[in-house]
Amino acid sequence: MKTSKTSTLLILIYIDDIIVAGSNEEEVEKLVAILNSSFSLKNLGQLSYFLGIEVKVVNEGLQLSQKRYIEDVLQKFKMDNAKPLPTPMISNLKLTSDDGDPITNATEYRSIVGALQYITISRPEIVFSVNKVCQFMQSPLNQH
Repeated sequence: MKTSKTSTLLILIYIDDIIVAGSNEEEVEKLVAILNSSFSLKNLGQLSYFLGIEVKVVNEGLQLSQKRYIEDVLQKFKMDNAKPLPTPMISNLKLTSDDGDPITNATEYRSIVGALQYITISRPEIVFSVNKVCQFMQSPLNQH
């Protein structure tokens, strides 16, 4: 990230993907040209979806959403017909490591919890509940 009194320039790198954004189009183009002289770049146009996050340009800036990612997770784990609840977990529920039976597919449990951890980026109201179930990743039980 580079900031000055008049502009901001951002570079996001994930494996072999690079996003360059900024408040000054000329500076963005200059940086892309510099990067392109050292690396083979391909301009994919306006950013719309990256790492499970939808990006929309609005008057105030950018609107970020994980709606599509959440829908994909629900579908993957066959929970797309589940009914929403006002709270993600009973507030006084006490989970323990010895209360319940081992689940049949601990790998799927870990995958669900990992997806939920990623969703907390845009859904802070589930952080407490996700943290609770993360505590039982090693030996998940049917109560978790």
